[in-house]
Amino acid sequence: MPRKKKSRKVGLIGVRKDPNAPRPPKEPKRGKKSKGKPAGSRHNVDSSNKPAAAKKALSDPRLGSKKPVSLVPKPTQAEKRRYATPAQELADIEADERLTVLLDKSENGVKLSAREQQYVDEKLARHRVLCELLGITDEDQEEDNEVSPLDNIERLNIDDFKD
Repeated sequence: MPRKKKSRKVGLIGVRKDPNAPRPPKEPKRGKKSKGKPAGSRHNVDSSNKPAAAKKALSDPRLGSKKPVSLVPKPTQAEKRRYATPAQELADIEADERLTVLLDKSENGVKLSAREQQYVDEKLARHRVLCELLGITDEDQEEDNEVSPLDNIERLNIDDFKD
């Protein structure tokens, strides 16, 4: 048989609670402090009314440039110099070291590549145009074109000069 502890008190220890009595208001529970951003916040649409946020939500979330990149390399063009006068351009063409080296190679019988030959042709064509603009003629052409008046004496008809 179990033993009971002796007590000096007799009867009820506390007051009975009335089930219909009003209870005092409870204090609001304290929520846990949040740590970090909620999961999936990158993919959720922001519901704020800010115009910048709306624009950001419509834009692509990925970073980087949106500029299209061509997969085939474009040929690079050398900067074209601007000259004040045709004489300056002519002097620049005549002082071009690459052109002189390529012309020496072609005179020596060395075959030029397609790019080199194209470069030589472009520069020589421009040289001819500039010489015509400035009125410069080759001395070799003058010697060939000179016709002495005595060469055409046999072709002359004396009857053409009679009046």
